[in-house]
Amino acid sequence: MKKYILGLSLLSMVAVGLTSCSDDDLSDQSVIVDSKTKQNDFDKWLYNNFVVPFNIEIQYRYEDNESDMQYYDVPADLKQSVELAHIIKYTCVDAYTEAAGINFTRNYFPKLFSFLGEFEYENNGTMKLGTAEGGKKIRLLGVNHLDEYITNRAALDEYYLKTIHHEFVHIVNQTKDYPREFDKVTASGYVNDAWSSDNYITGYTRRGFVSAYSQKEAREDFAEMVSEYVTKTPAQWNALLKSALVVDATTGKVTDRTGYDALLKKLDICKRYYRETFNIDLDKVRDEVVNRETNVVNGHVDLKSLK
Repeated sequence: MKKYILGLSLLSMVAVGLTSCSDDDLSDQSVIVDSKTKQNDFDKWLYNNFVVPFNIEIQYRYEDNESDMQYYDVPADLKQSVELAHIIKYTCVDAYTEAAGINFTRNYFPKLFSFLGEFEYENNGTMKLGTAEGGKKIRLLGVNHLDEYITNRAALDEYYLKTIHHEFVHIVNQTKDYPREFDKVTASGYVNDAWSSDNYITGYTRRGFVSAYSQKEAREDFAEMVSEYVTKTPAQWNALLKSALVVDATTGKVTDRTGYDALLKKLDICKRYYRETFNIDLDKVRDEVVNRETNVVNGHVDLKSLK
């Protein structure tokens, strides 16, 4: 009986509450407040150079929902964000547009770049340079270190540009998968997270891998192959291939070319994938990227103009 009375009492209170609410006037003010951020010259430049021609957004202001709460992230510096936006457009977006056509860039290039100021570090000591999500966006980290590397082509590639090309490969693969014959070339060589251990951080080319990270898994290997190839000069690529050969120190003769042959086979599959799937010559992409990167590090490109 007590439970029944309590129930009636609660129902009475709810009824009173509903009656009380019905007597209140609804506010004519929306709870949704428009952003008060004013458009600056950089915003206008981004709109004219990324949004209008390619429907690409550069998000350089700090957004909680674009950061990873597992790491200590900081906002990207405005000056270096301007420079990086110029570099992305000139060496990546414009390079693919020139080599593959504007429709390819419009259709497949990621639609959102999110800039964060600091790199993210894993517990095993490895450093995260960027991520791709859902085939639509790329998070670029370490923007506040750009000025340290802007005249050093190898460093610029390692920390920023190769990351963009690497993640772009993932996005392209998510749209149209790469040939699975690639996975079989060095099928027994993938070691997951052990790639960063002392046993695998060196000597990877002789095992048929283009980088230490490419030993993680086949999907990463494919992205590494393409991104390494398009950011290396022909001389640099040939030097990498040469390092895959095992040479007798006394005779100078090649005693093992397993890694060398594996790299050539993987590259052939990558080139065929781009040619047959998208009608793109990967060599032409490489030439455009390399020439444009050289212009940037030599100071021949204005990275500050917002006109």
